Amino acid sequence: MKFALVAGEASGDTLGAALMLALRQRHPGAEFIGVGGPKMQALGLTMLAHAEELAVMGLTEVLAHLPRLLALRSRLRRELLAGKPDVFVGIDAPEFNLGLARWLKRRGLKTVQYVSPQVWAWRQGRVRTMGQAVDLVLCLLPFEPDFYQANQLRAEFVGHPLADEIPLVIDRQGARSALGVPAAAKVLAVLPGSRLGEVSRLGADFAAAAAQFVAAQAPGVRTVVLVPLVNAAIRTLFTEQARVAAIAAEVRLLDGQAQRALAAADVVLVASGTATLETLLCKRPMVVAYRLGAVTAFLLRRLALVKVPYFSQPNLLLGERRVPEFFQEQVRPAALAAALAQEIADPARVQDLERRFLGEHQRLRCGGAERAAAAILKLLG
Repeated sequence: MKFALVAGEASGDTLGAALMLALRQRHPGAEFIGVGGPKMQALGLTMLAHAEELAVMGLTEVLAHLPRLLALRSRLRRELLAGKPDVFVGIDAPEFNLGLARWLKRRGLKTVQYVSPQVWAWRQGRVRTMGQAVDLVLCLLPFEPDFYQANQLRAEFVGHPLADEIPLVIDRQGARSALGVPAAAKVLAVLPGSRLGEVSRLGADFAAAAAQFVAAQAPGVRTVVLVPLVNAAIRTLFTEQARVAAIAAEVRLLDGQAQRALAAADVVLVASGTATLETLLCKRPMVVAYRLGAVTAFLLRRLALVKVPYFSQPNLLLGERRVPEFFQEQVRPAALAAALAQEIADPARVQDLERRFLGEHQRLRCGGAERAAAAILKLLG
């Protein structure tokens, strides 16, 4: 069998790689073509483009890249159709993948969207056109299928592969030992984003918040700041942001190793996105922040496009604002630093959070990649 996969950014590459392994277990001779990152490429994906080319977010931010993205989509249409795959699977990146899926579906190809776009949260009208683009939506979060079924679109909850990958019980001291972090140190993990644009908008405030958090620690407390970064460009940018912030503690910039940094941390400052789910699965207190381009944020508010009371995945899963959230102009170093301190001030509160995060982990831990592969093959009959 031949599968066409198009994944956007690092999280999509991780999901795509797990899906490829699950499909290959059922069909050892399976072939894969499309767009992915290093993990998918290492598993044999015939690369038509790199996942980083799709890593653009925001209503107005996309406009600057629109000619390039349209040209890329036009090329992929031709090359994917010529490859004669059995099915097309768009992995996240819905703004790009749904248009590509619609074109391919009109030409007789079965199409799947793996990772639901947040249509239940904002721009709900999109669901009316999704049925024209895809035959099946594979949902990572348990509350998503009900929304689609109410709109007569086939959807299945498959669980989240990260919940299968991350152990239920975290070896915190083992993570610290692997990173060379003292067992008694106060550890802050800072995850400013996986896209250069995110780090450009958030990194300076995250670095300044880390500096203020460190400065507020009691005398004699050794503090270590761990910053996992996904590529060299982001590392260069955050290095300068951290230099300006003058963090008076040991700052370690890590090449990847996000899960190890999260496991080692006492508390986490994280940009909204998949990393917040990873933090939940590592059972760590966190403060979540996000900042869009000014015009995008204005349009979201002016047009009342957002339909949910929270934007971070932990709060959406828990159904309440249990994790502090800061959006747009609320993202200020002093506010972030104060929230970080508050999250770990009460040990009983931390234990309650760990218990609730464990419950969500168990709910999401159901063989996500294998269930996704089974659902795709069932669609194909």
